[in-house]
Amino acid sequence: MRPIRQLLAAVIAVTAVLFSAVLISAAPALAHDVAESTSPANGSTVDSVPDSVSITFNNRPLLLGSQIQVKDSTGQNWADGSVEIVDTVVSQKLKPGAPAGPFTVVWRVVSSDSHPIEGSFSFTAKTGSTTSAGSSGAVPTAGTLAPGSTTTPDKAPDASQPFPWSIVGLAVVAVGLLVFLGVTARRKLAGGGDTEDAGVGGAEDTTDDD
Repeated sequence: MRPIRQLLAAVIAVTAVLFSAVLISAAPALAHDVAESTSPANGSTVDSVPDSVSITFNNRPLLLGSQIQVKDSTGQNWADGSVEIVDTVVSQKLKPGAPAGPFTVVWRVVSSDSHPIEGSFSFTAKTGSTTSAGSSGAVPTAGTLAPGSTTTPDKAPDASQPFPWSIVGLAVVAVGLLVFLGVTARRKLAGGGDTEDAGVGGAEDTTDDD
């Protein structure tokens, strides 16, 4: 019986290790991206309406389905064109001529784990936009294009994370190993039972002969 107990103990140990590995591997994939900062900062007051607004995340979101609206006090949306994503910075250009006053930025992006996330922030501009078509007074920062640049930046590596097949594979291996160990244990139990029956039968035959 001792080998059988050792085998069962090994099955339990292997199961615990495999499922712990699955949980640890799955944790990063299930975590949504988080907005770490915004530009302008939430609740801040700036001298004039900026040429663009941006949100910086802890991971690079997916471009598909991402959108940002920049609304003034009347509800007019001043977003100009599509959302741009460079590294972990998601930015949205503004149309020229935006007025002074409070603005509310409402954003919605697709997290790198393929789940949509959304939020908002606000800022106030002391004066209206000074940007005119074909010119920009913005100072280039990390993750944004230089003013007046007509070239496109190098394409950032695709941050989309496909379905975690490695986790599925690990789970399949774990199940297969458990099935194998279970069948082996059952065979050992059956073999041990046959041995005991044979021993008992032999003892009875000896008694009958006497």
